[in-house]
Order: sequence, then structure tokens, then C-alpha cells
Amino acid sequence: MELNLLLTFFVSSLLLAVAPGPDNIFVLTQSAMYGAKSGLLVVCGLCTGILLHTSLVVLGISAAIVANYYLFLAIKIAGALYLLYLAKMCLFTRASAINLGQTNSLSAKKLYLRGLIMNATNPKVIIFFLAFFPQFIKDSSSSYAVAMQMLIQGLLFLLASFIVFSLFAILASYLTNMLKSVRVNNIINKVSGIIFIVLAISALFFSN
Repeated sequence: MELNLLLTFFVSSLLLAVAPGPDNIFVLTQSAMYGAKSGLLVVCGLCTGILLHTSLVVLGISAAIVANYYLFLAIKIAGALYLLYLAKMCLFTRASAINLGQTNSLSAKKLYLRGLIMNATNPKVIIFFLAFFPQFIKDSSSSYAVAMQMLIQGLLFLLASFIVFSLFAILASYLTNMLKSVRVNNIINKVSGIIFIVLAISALFFSN
């Protein structure tokens, strides 16, 4: 993969990791109420789940993508439409303040497992991977090339998620008041929606 393409993917992953969702909200609530250690344990579980989903995508999809050009194109178009759907949800769903007073503390093992289970059992994650990853594939000439690109993408996405979620965990006490603001969460939603639209347009009009 080209360096500029990797950089674009990584920056997009960082921005998408910031978007409000059950994963980072759980990290924030645990960290804000019980300290950064609790949040970091959840982060480790979430990242393990990302690794599992990446493995499924790499092993089960790469060969199928290469086998048929039209299948590859169909996946990219379907992915673009899904990204537009996510954009619509972000742009037209009014955010609410994150409630930091309804989450109970858990043991270290339960915190890790909670993060793992929340991510690994969420079918929307693998659907998102199938929508997001193919937009950055530039060489689909062989299953090995596609598999390696998806593996790199998965690892970069994991790294981006780990960085963002860990920062949330460490800085949660400083972010608490800001995250209670409906206005701030609406701004985050709007930015996320714009990112999804840009990715969708790129897939529809600038794909190979």
C-alpha cells in the first residue's frame, strides 16, 4: 500500500474512533467514575475484539473479492451506501449528553471481557470493516495482496482505536464536563457524518 493511502486510512480511523458509540462511551464512563485503569482494561478487550474481526475479514473475504471483479465492485458500492447510511444517522440524529452516573465498577477480568464481548459479538463491526476497508484497497490482483492490505488496515485501525480510547481513558476526568454537553456531542456527530460522506463519495467515484 502507498504511504499516503496508509496515512489517509490511519487518520480516517483516528477520526472515526472519536465518534460517539457504545465502545468509547463505556470507556469514558468507567474511566470518569473509577479511574483510567478501568478504562484501559476495557480498551484492551475492545482491541482484542477488533483483532478477531480483522482475522475474519482477512481469512474469509480476501479470496472472494479477488475471484470476481464485479463482486469486488459490488462490495465497494454496498460499502459506500452503508457509509452514507452511517452519515445520515450521524447528521440527523440529535445527540444527547453522556450520562456518567449509571455505570457500576467491575473487576479487572470482567472489564476486559466486557470490552471483548461488546466488540466481538457486534455484527455491525464486521459489516463496518467490509464497508470501510475495501475503499482503501488499490491492488486486487491476488488474494494475497488483498489479504495483506486488509491485515495492515486492521492493525492500523486497531492502533488508532487503542490510541483514541486510551487517551479517553486517561483524560476522562478532564473530559467529563465537556462530554455532558449536548452541543459538543452534536458537533462530533456532524464531523463524523461528513467523514462518512467523503469516504462514500471516494468509493463511488474514485475507486479502481
